[in-house]
Amino acid sequence: MKTGTATQNCSCILFFYFFLFISSYVLGVQSKTVISSKQPCKRLVLYYHDTMFTGNNVDNATAAIIANPNGTGLGPFKFGKTVVFDDPMTADKQFLSPPVARAQGLYFYDMKTTYNAWYAYSLVFNSTKYKGTLNIMGADMMDEATRDLSVVGGTGDFFMTRGIATFRTDDVEGADYFRVEMDIKLYECY
Repeated sequence: MKTGTATQNCSCILFFYFFLFISSYVLGVQSKTVISSKQPCKRLVLYYHDTMFTGNNVDNATAAIIANPNGTGLGPFKFGKTVVFDDPMTADKQFLSPPVARAQGLYFYDMKTTYNAWYAYSLVFNSTKYKGTLNIMGADMMDEATRDLSVVGGTGDFFMTRGIATFRTDDVEGADYFRVEMDIKLYECY
């Protein structure tokens, strides 16, 4: 009787270790990346160039007002003004540099008490370095020196990625043109 109990105990212990081994292997295969709040797994610094359609610059315009066409919005902070865009993203500050991606989406002014815009767009990459999209959305509190928007997903080289896109206004030329530096830090890369 004691021999059977020892064999059963040994079998249970072996099964337990086998279970732990298989569980750790399966969990290790499913989790391809460890999320670290300190070091991104991929980082890109790009420049977003937005040239508003003014009625006579159709060849150069990359953005157009689609709601509230007079551009003033409701009140002094453009509340309700909505803009759709297909803006070039460059690796440097030069508007005429070859784009590494296109920012395609929209933003609208959503506060009556200060300048604030809410963005939803995709960065569409089609270059020798990257292919796919990054999807970015969130509030751009324009009064702040830097603003963080969420990277909520992606495709291709950026499949299922997550991260932060830090905006910093780099240049403004009236209501017709602005340039934003985007420091994109990805923390989930597959």
